Amino acid sequence: MEAMPTLDVHNPGMPDLQFVLFVSALCTADLTTINLPKDLRQTIFDRCWALIHTEPPPTNPKERVLDLRGGTELTLEACASTIRSLLHEANITTLVWDHPVSAPRMNSTPEALPLIDRLGQLYPDSPNVVDPSHQPPGGSDPAS
Repeated sequence: MEAMPTLDVHNPGMPDLQFVLFVSALCTADLTTINLPKDLRQTIFDRCWALIHTEPPPTNPKERVLDLRGGTELTLEACASTIRSLLHEANITTLVWDHPVSAPRMNSTPEALPLIDRLGQLYPDSPNVVDPSHQPPGGSDPAS
């Protein structure tokens, strides 16, 4: 059995923008295996939404997406701080979830195929990013 993906809340290894978007996506995803109770997931999303918008958060799950493009650095810091404080209150320091890899949703456009072929020749090994369930071995640096 492979290890489930995890995210250290206080040292996520990613910029705040990516952290906020990633956690909000986890909160709105229809995951059955995650160590965040559904009510806490909703609270995290709703509080971040309230920092960005004046209208109430959408109830349609497909519309529950944070768009931080119109926000400021202060908005981003407030969202990150809100997420961390709510998780701290719930004694959650690491997010753990399980999500099977999804099948591709669309085919590449004909214009993109030559580029995809060239990238495949440059990087013949499958990238880890495509399949998060296949993590690099411990101690390896995926950035190298």
